[in-house]
Amino acid sequence: MAVVNSEPVTNYEVRSRLARAEAQIAKQGGAMPARDLLAREVLERIILEKVQLQQARDSGIKVDDFAVSQAELGVARQNDMTVDQLYTRLARDGMGKERFRDELRNQLLQQRLREREVEARVKVTDLDVDQFLREEQKGTDVASMEINLGHVLVLVPENATPAQVAERQARAQRAADKVRAGEDFAAVAREFSDAAEGQRAGGLLGLRPADRYPELFVNSTLGLPVGSIVGPVRSPAGFHVLKVVERVTAGMPTTVVQNHARHILLRTGPQLSEGAAATRLADYRRRVLAGQADFAALAREHSQDASSKEGGDLGWANPGRYVPEFEQALETLKPGDISEPVASRFGVHLIQLLERREAKLNQREQRDMARSAVREKKLDEAYATWAQELRGRAYVEYRDPPQ
Repeated sequence: MAVVNSEPVTNYEVRSRLARAEAQIAKQGGAMPARDLLAREVLERIILEKVQLQQARDSGIKVDDFAVSQAELGVARQNDMTVDQLYTRLARDGMGKERFRDELRNQLLQQRLREREVEARVKVTDLDVDQFLREEQKGTDVASMEINLGHVLVLVPENATPAQVAERQARAQRAADKVRAGEDFAAVAREFSDAAEGQRAGGLLGLRPADRYPELFVNSTLGLPVGSIVGPVRSPAGFHVLKVVERVTAGMPTTVVQNHARHILLRTGPQLSEGAAATRLADYRRRVLAGQADFAALAREHSQDASSKEGGDLGWANPGRYVPEFEQALETLKPGDISEPVASRFGVHLIQLLERREAKLNQREQRDMARSAVREKKLDEAYATWAQELRGRAYVEYRDPPQ
């Protein structure tokens, strides 16, 4: 079928993924595209995944079973199920446990690669923050607005021929036509989009400040009513179809819910796997809950974080201060609760929520919130550029067309 940096893409891989894509489209009641076009789209997605997974392996990134199990539990919770119930449903859809866990592992590898490669590119200066706050104070439409966009991305390879560009544009146009004809946007996104949120969230990017969207998205939808469809519009990454799902006015918050937590961090690597770290932290948790050990004392003795000197105390924190895995764990806790071990790119954490309060932001904290908003916007833009560069550097040889 194709060779990606000397790694083959087999006909079996494409046929298997194609069958799943067709089953998903049929289940959602969407219009079935021509099989050869869908097969080419599936092939391109596999190529994009292989390029990222190869880069992750070359970078020494690893994901062990503990992190996969944590992600597995997260998927089950998102669907209001137990893990056993999740696998019962997946089995009905022809997805076995081993294959599902392999896919979760690959998703985590790609996520960690993006964190390593993209976040290092993003720098937020004081001038960036000043500009953001000036726009906020002016009350301009963009600065005072939050929007939720639906997004379909049809990627265009960096060195695409005119014929390939035309084919990609035609595919994006078909997606736009389907949505304008009244088809469900989520179903169209799952059928056509190359973006991760197309498969995971039906193309919804989520309600966020307009400044956290790429300028192309904001400028293309500015002033349009909710429900409007835009595109295809071209960017360096490819062709985009956008839907204005929700729009609300929103300025910088003056009050937020703050969390006061402490943690024990065990850093993972060749000498300590995530699984081994999780086992050790689970024992600490058991001992604290049984009254046999003190959390702060364990943090001082074992935590590999600067907060260890303070018994793991992280102080009061505004939303967005921590990595997503840490934030998500905090949200599930009540004051006094201790989490199960939580893996992040820093290692494995044991988290205790001490207090929660609503607080008014001072000027420094407002600047910190503004810095986070600017960083999120820059991360989105940097990811699009990075993904395009990575695909462009790959050697891809197309052989037989998908069968």
